[in-house]
Amino acid sequence: EPAIRGKHIGIISEAGVPCVADPGAIVVKEAHALGIRVIPLTGPSSILLTVMASGLNGQNFAFNGYLPRDRNERVKKIKQLEMIGQKSNQTQLFMDAPYRNEQVLEDLLKHLSPKTMLCIATDLTLDSEQVHTKRVDEWKAHPPKVNKRPVMFAML
Repeated sequence: EPAIRGKHIGIISEAGVPCVADPGAIVVKEAHALGIRVIPLTGPSSILLTVMASGLNGQNFAFNGYLPRDRNERVKKIKQLEMIGQKSNQTQLFMDAPYRNEQVLEDLLKHLSPKTMLCIATDLTLDSEQVHTKRVDEWKAHPPKVNKRPVMFAML
């Protein structure tokens, strides 16, 4: 209602950029339908920060959101994304809930090709931030601790 009356309002996301992997898109869609001007402002995006710091292909990448919760479906999706990346030289990015990161990492290390490059970006924009890209076989030797930490995964 205030926006319809010409007042300035905003959408703020607690973990990244509003409307990207964030339900704010619902509000923006409604604003467009009501003829309310939408002005995007830049800010930190874990997706773009991961692409920038990964060393993987930044010319061709896809953000795939959250992987399936069901382990069998998740493994199927991981293999599908790896195949898409290989065929099209496209970096595949995804994330999961912090409490599921350990299971996701376990599935990645178990089911990806040993030569697939995997970037694990944790705690982006925090003092504890770490971004490392290694082959899967290198990660297997020393997997990082990712449980209950915000993580972006990228692979190619």
